[in-house]
Amino acid sequence: MIIEKAGKILEEHNLCNHCLGRMFAKLGKGTNEERGRAIRLVLSMEINKEIEEPKNCEICNGIFKRMSEFLNLALEAVKDYEFETFRIGSRFPREILEREKEIWEKFSITTGEPINREFNRELGKMFAKATGKVPSERPDIVIILDPFSRKVELQVNPIYIAGRYRKLVRGIPQTPAPGFDESVATIICRIFKRYFNGKCIFKGAGREDVDVRTLGRGRPFVVEIKNPRKRNVDLKIIEEEINSSRKVEVLELRFINSEEAEKILTTRHRKLYEALVYVREGITREEVTKVVKSLRGATIRQRTPRRVLNSRSDLVRIRKVYDAEGEYLDEHHFKLKLLTDGGLYIKELISGDRGRTKPSVSEILGKEAWCELLDVLDVLEEDENVKGNSREV
Repeated sequence: MIIEKAGKILEEHNLCNHCLGRMFAKLGKGTNEERGRAIRLVLSMEINKEIEEPKNCEICNGIFKRMSEFLNLALEAVKDYEFETFRIGSRFPREILEREKEIWEKFSITTGEPINREFNRELGKMFAKATGKVPSERPDIVIILDPFSRKVELQVNPIYIAGRYRKLVRGIPQTPAPGFDESVATIICRIFKRYFNGKCIFKGAGREDVDVRTLGRGRPFVVEIKNPRKRNVDLKIIEEEINSSRKVEVLELRFINSEEAEKILTTRHRKLYEALVYVREGITREEVTKVVKSLRGATIRQRTPRRVLNSRSDLVRIRKVYDAEGEYLDEHHFKLKLLTDGGLYIKELISGDRGRTKPSVSEILGKEAWCELLDVLDVLEEDENVKGNSREV
C-alpha cells in the first residue's frame, strides 16, 4: 500500500527523495532521504524504468541540497557567542507548509512529518558535528533560520546568577535613583556586564533604605544577564572586583536557573535588624526592658508608611516580631535588635508613624521615639530556624 500510494503521489507531484520519504516518516527506520530513495527504487523496478529525482521539488524547492550553505549561515551567526548547548529552529513560508498539508490531505497521509521538523533535525545534526556542541530542550542559544530568505535569528537565553550583597556604607540606594551617582545595582552590574558582555538586570530579595547598611551575610539577590556573549566566566574574579569598591561586597555567587531565581525573589525572608533609637524625652534601663518584653513575639499591624505611599498601596500589613533585645546607651539612646518578618518597616515600628503602626516603640513608651541609624544584620533563608541557630538574637 505504501508503494501504491507513493506511486500515485509521484504521478501528480514532483517530489525529491526527502519530501517523498517524509510522507512515510513514521514508518520504519532511517532518514527521510533514505526512505524516499528506497521507495523510488522499488517503483522504478516495478515499471522497469528509472524514476529520476526531479531537479526542482515542488515542496522544498531543493533546500535539502543546500544544507551545507545553511550550516555556514548558522556558524557565522554564532561565531561571537560562547555556548555549550543549542537548538535549531526554522521559519518556513506559509505557502510551503500549506502545499505539503494539501498533499497529505489529498492522499490521506497519516504517517508524515512536517518539513520544518526534518530541516531542524538534519541541520541540528550537522551543527553538532561541526561545533561539538550539544542539542538541548533548554539550550544556551536557539538558532532560527529561514532557508528561503537566508535570514538567521538568534535567541540567546539569559544567564541567572545568585548571591548575597553587603552594603557597607550609608547613602547608596539599592537601585538607581535621582540625585545619586551610583547604587548597589550599578556597582554590581557594571562588573557583570563587562565580563559577560550582555545586559545586566539586578533584582534584590527585598530592599533597604538609602541610609541603611546591610551587613552580616548580606541580602540575597539575583542578576539576569540578557543576550550574553560570554558564559564561561569565573565568578570568583567578579566577586573580587566588586568587593574592591569597599562600598558593596558580594559573596556566594553561583549560577542558577530561572526557577531558582523566581524562588529566591518571591520567598519572604525573615530579617535581623539593629536600630539606634533616640528618645528626646529621655529613656531609662527599665523602659528599654519594657520595650523589649512588649515587642518580643508581638503581632504588628502596620498601615503603609506615609513616606512610601506614592509607590505602595495603602493597606494594613500583619507582620510578626519573633525576638527582641535592647541595650541602654545613655539617657536618650538605646540599641534595639529585632528578628522580624520580611516586609516590616522598622523605622515606623519605632516611631509609630502617627498611629499607623501598632504597637510601636513610641506607643509602648508613651514618648516620641525615632530611629537614628538602622542596619540589616542578617537575612535568613527560608529553611533556617528562628530559634536555636547561630543567628538567634
